[in-house]
Amino acid sequence: MKISKSEYTRRRKNLMAMMEANSIALIPAAGECTRSRDTEYTFRQDSDFLYLTGFEEPDGVLVLIPGRRAGQVVLFCRDRDPEMELWNGYRAGPEGAVSDFGMDDAFPMDDIDDILPGLLEGKQHIYYSMGHNDAFDRRVMGWVNQIRRQIRTGAKPPGDFTDLAFLLHEQRLFKSAQELRVMRRAGAISAEAHCRAMRECREGRFEYHLEGAILHEFAENGARAAAYNSIVGAGPNACVLHYTENRDKLRSGDLVLIDAGCEYQGYAADITRTFPVSGRFSEAQRALYDLVLKAQLAAIAKVRPGNTWNQPHDATVRVITRGLIELGLLRGKEKDLIKSGAYRDFYMHRAGHWLGMDVHDVGDYRVDGKWRQLEPGMVLTIEPGIYVAPGNTKVAKKWRGIGVRIEDDVAVTPEGCEVLTAGVPKAIEDIEQLMAAG
Repeated sequence: MKISKSEYTRRRKNLMAMMEANSIALIPAAGECTRSRDTEYTFRQDSDFLYLTGFEEPDGVLVLIPGRRAGQVVLFCRDRDPEMELWNGYRAGPEGAVSDFGMDDAFPMDDIDDILPGLLEGKQHIYYSMGHNDAFDRRVMGWVNQIRRQIRTGAKPPGDFTDLAFLLHEQRLFKSAQELRVMRRAGAISAEAHCRAMRECREGRFEYHLEGAILHEFAENGARAAAYNSIVGAGPNACVLHYTENRDKLRSGDLVLIDAGCEYQGYAADITRTFPVSGRFSEAQRALYDLVLKAQLAAIAKVRPGNTWNQPHDATVRVITRGLIELGLLRGKEKDLIKSGAYRDFYMHRAGHWLGMDVHDVGDYRVDGKWRQLEPGMVLTIEPGIYVAPGNTKVAKKWRGIGVRIEDDVAVTPEGCEVLTAGVPKAIEDIEQLMAAG
């Protein structure tokens, strides 16, 4: 299950159709990054570059030139090198970039300094996202200054820079049918990984054992990487929002919170589930868990076209504040507590974020200063939580050190929404049943 070559072609055409006349766009690939001495971090392609090309080699540059008769889509990439390919893997080379990836033309990366200034010369607008890649920023300005030095000979340097991110990221925000199919698969793989962790959870094991089970399930299904650093927090560790040490022992009586999702074919899943190490929720754990689940379901019900981005979050705030009052963790009137933000002592983050090629995906949350409306093709997470700090002496002891978060990936559809990660249970009875069977 992959994004087709024709889909990448369509994306490039859509972007070029939004560009001004007599313009050029530059999109650099990611480079390899050294971890220590001669060992590199696992390579991950730049999402914007990958979105437009499907090309997963480092050190390339995509150039889009609307209306160019000799070819509108040009790729600079590493040349074929049999000796280097013997050591580090195969390369497509310029020929493969054209035949396999649909480029109109391609050149070796070593030739970019000779060729690109000629492509820039005479263009009025350069679409490029300055400030994200210092080294490439300097190269771009070097090419432009090279043209400026030739003004007396008739050269015409580009007139202005326009941030490409606005056009491209707005396009990425709306997922196609092919993207949604890939994201469903990422969600299904990640859901099964969470189910496996529930089945393998035992007192005396360690958080890293559950992390290992999740990563193994990802790899077994063709998702070799996690979309982000997995969180496996047992007991009070669940109250640390971005806990990633994953090294403590699992103890009976504690909950364990797992926030983990795979990356599949360049797209992220993002799931959180919270469950008891012993397989049975205590009374206090059950009360807070039920409240978070109620808030999540209320938020998902607000995910439909025409509603605004903020409505699902507002729904979680109302449900959680009311529930905390009923449980005695907050005191006062619901309206006043929401206005003052008192709930933030227990629920300090928002209810979700955009999801796509990046786990915190691109796209504006406000348009012209107002929360944007939800539209079909958008994908977001819904992830309310309640976290009672171990040292919170303002609440009864039974609540302290309990952290609960429940998160699913939700696509906006013409009729409402689709939960892409429904394959892992979240009702208390279903979780306990699954763990008992494991």
